[in-house]
Amino acid sequence: CICGHISIFPKDFPELKNDTFLRAARGEEVEHVPVWCMRQAGRYLPEFRESRAGKDFFETCRSPEACCELTLQPLRRFPFDASIIFSDILVVPQALGMDVQMSPGKGPVFPEPLKEPDDLQRLRPKVDVDAELGYVFKAITLTRHKLEGKVPLIGFTGAPWTLMSYMIEGGGSTTHSKAKRWLYRHPEASHKLLRQLTDVIVEYLLGQVKAGAQALQVFESHTGCLGPAEFKEFSLPYLRDIARRVKDKLKDSGLDNVPMIVFAKDGHYGLEELSQSHYEVVGLDWTVDPRSARERTGGRVSLQGNMDPCALYATKERISEIVKTMVEGFGTRGYIANLGHGVYPDMDPESVGAFVEAVHTHSRQLLNRN
Repeated sequence: CICGHISIFPKDFPELKNDTFLRAARGEEVEHVPVWCMRQAGRYLPEFRESRAGKDFFETCRSPEACCELTLQPLRRFPFDASIIFSDILVVPQALGMDVQMSPGKGPVFPEPLKEPDDLQRLRPKVDVDAELGYVFKAITLTRHKLEGKVPLIGFTGAPWTLMSYMIEGGGSTTHSKAKRWLYRHPEASHKLLRQLTDVIVEYLLGQVKAGAQALQVFESHTGCLGPAEFKEFSLPYLRDIARRVKDKLKDSGLDNVPMIVFAKDGHYGLEELSQSHYEVVGLDWTVDPRSARERTGGRVSLQGNMDPCALYATKERISEIVKTMVEGFGTRGYIANLGHGVYPDMDPESVGAFVEAVHTHSRQLLNRN
């Protein structure tokens, strides 16, 4: 490695030049509203497609150099206020011993999904996260050095219910009926699996912070198929457990607390509970009204989101209007601008640039006015 031995050790990181994202996460004053996008390193970028061409998806995830390059690409184009490590939520089921393949045009596929509670015996009872997921930690450390303090680096994980759903469905699903069948028919086995996933996730997130992650996001992507009662039983307790345990362990290890973001997509019915779950930031999808979200979360947390990704198909002028309304709705304090989901592959990079620019411009104007 050209940059010498330093790049592989999680210490002596370059000084952070732009901490706007971290300040907004903690509800502190900012000069402008920070902005980043879920899936900002993605197929909408020609350079991303070029880097990924002909390579196996999970092989790319296991290469720290490849992940570092993909993480940095969007920052060369756009003045984002944060970066998020290139990886995938399904590395956790892989660490538990499950085979996951990325099928072109179809998405993730588990050749042997969990069908009945007996199948839980196939999972590794104890996971050594350094051995199984060390490649993610190496990618984080390398990227922290290569970012040269430009912006903070976010680490992430899938949440227990979302991962459980993939492991039982064997891939993506619209109804999640196979996984939900477990919740109704095998509640004990469901809790056992959710606990097992939670234990691995806590260690995984801790490892990411030790490797250099400056914030953490937990993706509960499948909240929308649960009702409020199932959410309170099978999702929320584990989301809370993760945040509480990660914070306690960081303290015990003498490490700084890092802001944690929970993003429960389509979980509008659980907004009050999510804002009282030990996370500094609650991420929102586009189905939630910004002013109502502020009201319902009562100033307890910062908010992140929530422009409809499809608004990026609009003209630049229209994107600017939509962003202005959004920023006015959320207010400039304790707010991180983002999309309500990831960037789609067929989107124009210019539109992403227009989104970022609009957030910075309109938020500066609002802040100067106050």
